[in-house]
Amino acid sequence: MEKEILQLFSNLTERDQATQYESYEKLLKIMEEPVDWTYGVWEQLIQALTYSNHHSRARAAQILCALAAKSDPEERVLEDFLKIWAVTYDDKTTTARLTLQAIWKIGLAGPVQRDLVVSYLAKRFQTCLDEKHPTLIRYDIIVSFKNLYVELHDPKLLEIAYRLIDEEQEIQSKRKYKSAIRSK
Repeated sequence: MEKEILQLFSNLTERDQATQYESYEKLLKIMEEPVDWTYGVWEQLIQALTYSNHHSRARAAQILCALAAKSDPEERVLEDFLKIWAVTYDDKTTTARLTLQAIWKIGLAGPVQRDLVVSYLAKRFQTCLDEKHPTLIRYDIIVSFKNLYVELHDPKLLEIAYRLIDEEQEIQSKRKYKSAIRSK
C-alpha cells in the first residue's frame, strides 16, 4: 500500500479533528475510483465498526461502503454486510445516519449487492416507526434510493421508492420524501 494511503489512515486516529476530517475527505475522493489496497484495510475497518468511538464507527462504515462500491472484486461485503448494517442502528443518531446515508453505495458493486441493499432499505422503511427519529430514517432511505437511481438509471428503484412513499400515512411526510427524490 502506498505511503500516502497509510498516512491518511493513520491521520484518522489523530487528536486534531481537522486532520482527521481532511484525511477522511481525501480517502473518499480517492475511493471514487477503484483502488488496489482494499483488502489491506478491510479487516481493520470491520473491527472499527465496534470501537467505542462513534466517529471511528461511522468512518469505518462509510469507507467500507465506498470500497465495496468499486474495489471489492472478492465481494467480501456480502459476508460483512450485516456488520455494516448494524451500525445503521447505532445508539448515536449521527453515526447511524451517516452509515445509512452511505450504505446505498454497496448497491453499485453489482446486482446481488444492489438487491441486498434495496431489500434491507425497503424493509427498514416499513419497520422503523418504533425507532428514534423514524422520519429522518425514512428520508435517508428515500435519498438512498434516489442516489442509486442516479448512478444506475434503473427505474425499478424509483418505483420501489414511490411505493414506499405511498404506503406512508402522513401527507406531510409524503411531500418531504417526494421532494427528496425530485431534488438534484
